[in-house]
Amino acid sequence: MDIFIAELPQQLINGLTLGAVYALIAIGYTMVYGILGMLNFAHGEIYMIGGFTGWWVLHLLSRSHQVIMNAAVVIAVMIVIAMGVSAFIGILTERFAYRPLRNAPRINLLLSALGVSIFLQNFVLNYQGAKPRVYYVSSLIPKGIQLVHIGPLVVSFMRIIVVFITFLLMGLLTVIIKRTRTGKAMRATAQDIEMATFLGIDVDRIIVLVFIIGSALGGAAGVLVGLLFTQVDYFMGFQAGVKGFVAAVLGGIGSISGAMVGGILLGLAESLAVTFLPSAYKDVVAFVILIIILIAKPSGLLGEKIQEKV
Repeated sequence: MDIFIAELPQQLINGLTLGAVYALIAIGYTMVYGILGMLNFAHGEIYMIGGFTGWWVLHLLSRSHQVIMNAAVVIAVMIVIAMGVSAFIGILTERFAYRPLRNAPRINLLLSALGVSIFLQNFVLNYQGAKPRVYYVSSLIPKGIQLVHIGPLVVSFMRIIVVFITFLLMGLLTVIIKRTRTGKAMRATAQDIEMATFLGIDVDRIIVLVFIIGSALGGAAGVLVGLLFTQVDYFMGFQAGVKGFVAAVLGGIGSISGAMVGGILLGLAESLAVTFLPSAYKDVVAFVILIIILIAKPSGLLGEKIQEKV
């Protein structure tokens, strides 16, 4: 027990890092669901494409596994380009896979989302292969600061960077949603899409913008996971998509703040599970949490019960 208690602070830091990434993925799920009432199961693959895009940028800006410019600039370029590519994939997905089925039964949208997920996964498998691509993060951080000692804790500098970037992105999103006219239009559309149309809001533009933002955040999460775990592969989107979905349900599907809280809580729960349970049970924790939250509080921690329209 003393060993577990000694490891607890370290696992909490690991959980915070992992949970922040889950939160970015969950936001993409919850934004689309909040407006369209559908689960974008292709979101995990968009996250995966963001991870591969980051790898290609790092590869092109490196020579013999050493970056050719300032490391901070390289990381920024990786994230920005990955967000742009993922946002573009999100636009194409909305335009060709979801918009034609917007008034169709929900099952049609679900099948379309699964089809896009399978297509994107096999597209990357065909062109990138099944072999994982390695992020050579050692070239991005000087050897002297790769590990930061805080009392008895040892924190990798990359974890600090990941947490900083994820909270920065979530903060920027919060400002957009709460403080801008576009954010107000997004909240109005999520509350009542028909009324938003009557009030003159360009609903199609808002829906596209939601896919852009959600997909861009997913792409950023893909790069951050690559930097954190040093590799990406074509199948990484499936597992991350499941975790993001669980985080969104935990926090309250449709609630952006709930997605943030749910992601962090899920990451903490998984890290604590590694401390007190065999590591093989780490991935089981997400499904156990999903079952518990659906039984105890289906609306999630910060979600609200939706009244059925008469």
